[in-house]
Amino acid sequence: MQRLLELKDELKPMARLAGPVVAAELGWSFMGTVDTLMVGRVSAEAIGAVSLGTALYLAVAIFGMGLLLGLDTVVSQAFGAGRLDDCHRSLIHGVYLSLILTPLLSGIILLSIPFLPSWGLNQEVIPLTIPYLEALVWSTLPLLLYTTFRRYLQGMGLVKPVMVALVTANLVNVVANWILVFGNLGAPAMGAEGAGWATCISRTYMAAFLIGYALYYEYVHRTGLSKTPLALDPKRLRRLLALGLPAAVQIGLELGAFATGTALAAKLDSVSLAAHQIALTAAAFTFMVPLGLSSAGAVRVGQALGRNDPRGAARAGWTALLFGTTFMACSAIAFQVFPSVILGAFTTDPAVISLGVSLLFVAAYFQLADGLQVVSTGNLRGAGDTSTSMTVNLIGHWFIGLPVGYALCFPLEWGVIGLWVGFCVGLVSVGLILLVAWARRVRAFQRELAPSFG
Repeated sequence: MQRLLELKDELKPMARLAGPVVAAELGWSFMGTVDTLMVGRVSAEAIGAVSLGTALYLAVAIFGMGLLLGLDTVVSQAFGAGRLDDCHRSLIHGVYLSLILTPLLSGIILLSIPFLPSWGLNQEVIPLTIPYLEALVWSTLPLLLYTTFRRYLQGMGLVKPVMVALVTANLVNVVANWILVFGNLGAPAMGAEGAGWATCISRTYMAAFLIGYALYYEYVHRTGLSKTPLALDPKRLRRLLALGLPAAVQIGLELGAFATGTALAAKLDSVSLAAHQIALTAAAFTFMVPLGLSSAGAVRVGQALGRNDPRGAARAGWTALLFGTTFMACSAIAFQVFPSVILGAFTTDPAVISLGVSLLFVAAYFQLADGLQVVSTGNLRGAGDTSTSMTVNLIGHWFIGLPVGYALCFPLEWGVIGLWVGFCVGLVSVGLILLVAWARRVRAFQRELAPSFG
């Protein structure tokens, strides 16, 4: 009973923090959804180009964003301990890391483009994918700066500006897509390429918004950010990389598995690729809620540990898991009950809808596990553990999920449905293992940080 009362005490603080973060994640996902919705009115090939281009871009760019996730740990723990100067120093080094990463990541993406035709992908999609990717490359620096300032603000509990940035960026994205995809207001009709430039414009806006808010907050509250030394501290940078590298690899492994699935789907017909993209977009949209709760869990766990409150850290983590699994159970029901409605929002092609219904049926079965794995990952990150999730994702997705999906799709000729069964097997494996890992971490709190805990 005492434990239940403690969880109840955490509900309101977690909801206050998680609400804006979840809204921000939904806003992030909706930007991709808008791109898919708009190019879906152009052609199935345009949908495939956006799907493939986004997957390939994020497979590289997400690594840079993951390297910055170390800010979750260092900023939240420093804030919990009352060390604002340490928060500011971490922000400065996050900016340095963004500047270092931008040419490296952009170069990898640009160098990969000439090899796309030789990868055995759908040849109708490749000519539309290349200009879409070339446009997205210009959004790399804004994306990394946005990530840096977002993690800094979230770590200090300043989440509303993050939400406002994403909500308003969606308006920018809608207008930019309307102009550039369809050629309104005198602009040329650029199709899929226009969606890439609209995304670039939106990401630049997001970065500028959060940088502006951080400067405004410093002007009003005088927290010391303006007096923070700009000198590069190799030790601090190494600390960020030590935390961020496993997180980056973990995210890269997870998204890389789905990107590989998209590349494999691109070897099939255009209908299979379009159905895959739409179903993946729907699953990614629901995933944004537990992803936001994962960030909130990381912050609440990190702040509690910063003030040496292991009981509060455990309470925060379990509350985030409760919220995340409850939502994903509801989304699983929606995928089972309303698949045609969901798919109909993206396309009117009956063949795509028919196949997509089967894919959402499979997706319903991994929703709960997806929520478990991402929230547990955030909880562990708040506690300073980013390596466990990396190892588990490597095993679950690459040694279990993808081999199963490939075998079912091609040798057994299940088609794209087989790929999705593989996704399901991998996610269930990862979710269950990471839940156990978080439970063990809580027991470690009891033993190492507070002998009286529990």
